[in-house]
Amino acid sequence: MQNIAHTHDLIDSDPVITSGDDVLPLQTALQIHRVMVRTRVMEERMIKMSKSGEGYFWIGGPGEEAFNACLGLQVNRGAGPNHDYLHLHYRSSAVMVAMGMPLIDAIRQMAMRITDPFSMGRNFVGHFSRPDWNVVPVTSVVEIQYAMAAGTAIVQKRSGGEGITIVVGGDAGTAEGDFATAMVWSTRPDNQLPILMVVTHNNWGISTAACTQHGEKQILDRGEPFGIPGLVFDGNDAIKGWHAVRRAMAFCRTKGRPCILEPIVSRLYGHSSSSGALRVKNEPDCIELLEQKLVQSGLVTADQLRSVHEDAVAEVKAAVEQAMAEANPKPSDVQRFTYAPSKVDRVYPNDYTGLPM
Repeated sequence: MQNIAHTHDLIDSDPVITSGDDVLPLQTALQIHRVMVRTRVMEERMIKMSKSGEGYFWIGGPGEEAFNACLGLQVNRGAGPNHDYLHLHYRSSAVMVAMGMPLIDAIRQMAMRITDPFSMGRNFVGHFSRPDWNVVPVTSVVEIQYAMAAGTAIVQKRSGGEGITIVVGGDAGTAEGDFATAMVWSTRPDNQLPILMVVTHNNWGISTAACTQHGEKQILDRGEPFGIPGLVFDGNDAIKGWHAVRRAMAFCRTKGRPCILEPIVSRLYGHSSSSGALRVKNEPDCIELLEQKLVQSGLVTADQLRSVHEDAVAEVKAAVEQAMAEANPKPSDVQRFTYAPSKVDRVYPNDYTGLPM
């Protein structure tokens, strides 16, 4: 296995939190922790919404918060090729929270309100889309985002800036041909692309165990024939996750080449509300692990961490009350913003529905 160069970039500020050889400033660790807690409280409330009739289908990423928070906090956010493009999946809520998404926006989509900024209440939760942040619409068709990522990366390579393309999927989805497409297109001779390919590995594909489907020991091994470097690491460790993301982003930006990150993560509430979304008790919880490190450092008290949880509960409670008081979309809203008028459509010019006038 070829690895990304392991370069330490220790920050001189004190105090710090450590995990093995990796060190993180306390304030950065607390920032990550707050994103993780706010996201977890929001997701757990969404599960209740799916069971109480306040919402409908739930799917999300409890158990992936450590890695996703570290990813979102290091994104070069903005619009256009000089910023990072994100092709996320439906477990990426902590990425969006870390980038600055108000919790109420995700809750509006869960409640399918017309105020949902991503789909006007016409898609189910976790299907984010923000043109001003280069967040490409999340699709329910798993893993096609890997094939789409080559498109934005080609534009970025042509523009010559430092923007990279980040694509996120799960381990089961790498069985799709789209994953191979991304590896082929990002490693063409003299046309390599700056794509950070993330595979959050929770060892499940809906209800199928990965060990019954994958012959390779780790997904990263599939990058070796293409010369794609990468890292496999404990995705439940926020400190290691921060530095893995930092190193991988630096590699893509400076080398203009792809790399793969494979964080090993937990899946704490199953695949979705369709499988009951009950709490899984035999997998590690990334929030508990980070809080243990913080308290053991002597720099933070359990009461301080508890107040973060209490603040998050109050924030989510207010967001749900607000969202439930807002309007539902109307049947006539179904076609709004689904298609855009096209001057190059020779068959039906300026007809956004694509149908005969």
